[in-house]
Amino acid sequence: MSTEIPIINVAIAGCGTIGRTHAAAVGELPELRVTALVDEIPEAADALAQEIADGGSAKPATFRTLGEAFASADVDLVIIATPSGLHIQQALEVLDAGKHVVIEKPLDVNLDHADEIVAAAKAAEAKGLVASVISQHRFDPASVVVDQARREGRFGRLTSAIASVSWYRSQGYYDSGAWRGTWAMDGGGAVMNQGVHTVDLLLWFLGRPVEISAKTALLAHTDLEVEDTAVATLTFESGALAVLHATTAAYPGLTVRLQVMGSKGSAVIDNDSLEYFHAADPNGDADSGPMGIRGGGNQAEEELAKFPEPPQQTNLDPTVYPAGHIRQYRDVVDAIQQGRPAGVTVQDAVTALATVRALYVSATLGRPVLIADVLAGKYNDVEVRTGNGHFEEVTA
Repeated sequence: MSTEIPIINVAIAGCGTIGRTHAAAVGELPELRVTALVDEIPEAADALAQEIADGGSAKPATFRTLGEAFASADVDLVIIATPSGLHIQQALEVLDAGKHVVIEKPLDVNLDHADEIVAAAKAAEAKGLVASVISQHRFDPASVVVDQARREGRFGRLTSAIASVSWYRSQGYYDSGAWRGTWAMDGGGAVMNQGVHTVDLLLWFLGRPVEISAKTALLAHTDLEVEDTAVATLTFESGALAVLHATTAAYPGLTVRLQVMGSKGSAVIDNDSLEYFHAADPNGDADSGPMGIRGGGNQAEEELAKFPEPPQQTNLDPTVYPAGHIRQYRDVVDAIQQGRPAGVTVQDAVTALATVRALYVSATLGRPVLIADVLAGKYNDVEVRTGNGHFEEVTA
């Protein structure tokens, strides 16, 4: 009996920094092989093709458009790693061509074509195609532990969460590409570009968001349309409350921290690692008095032991070894092979995108905004803007 692994041929659209991350992740899975690279800048595609060849794999063909790649290369799965404003347009082209698709976050810069991509993804899944959006931190061991605990009810009633993305990006980072820091192609600043993964985790853990109230500002950078700092409060369908903070002005760059708190347990994920976990013993938790234990009783190590990973996936530089992307691609491969939906769906990404859009609308209008109204298109005509960091009294 043959033990040969069925190969899934991959095309990567977008050969910049994130395209290289995807190429590195794909290279770690024997089921995936890059056969085509697509970029309107031939030099970018050629450079990545040579990197792949230098790594010992067959050199992929290069193309200017997806149509050219489909006509001339063997492609089963397309990875969309282009600027954010092109994501849905290109994903629709891929699905229409009958290919599986993985879209880099965010799904797009706006919700104008959200209904169209959701419908296309559902139709594609009915035909056995997989459509997924990158949210690799759902597959981190820390996230898996917290998700399983909340699904099992070990945290009791989830009451609140605090999510903070405290990163730094230099002015040169924004100046390096004309699309960076623009509403049209970047879709937003610290929240959309850097914080959308954390928004996704927040929604994954706490459930359906109902209302958001936010403020944004541009405080440490110049010549940007978008924010480098944002804060918001969210209300969820369950009644849980959350605080969301995102910035690219936290020099020299701190960590992403997500605290999830409930009536019977709490967890803290910091820098993608499970820093703290404690869930009450269902038979009675004797170690917590009326004033609590103030961060004591950490059960993180024993919880992580339930989800062991191969040694090569731990303690490695994520800029060299994109462990999260590799984990998510394992899910994508499994979904393709089993004919099931991917672990992160297009609908999941639409909900996260609607939450980010609602944050920007709230900051622009200076009042709370319902997520459902954003999804229904009530604010489609609102031109979002970023605060300037100076207090302006609002009068009736």
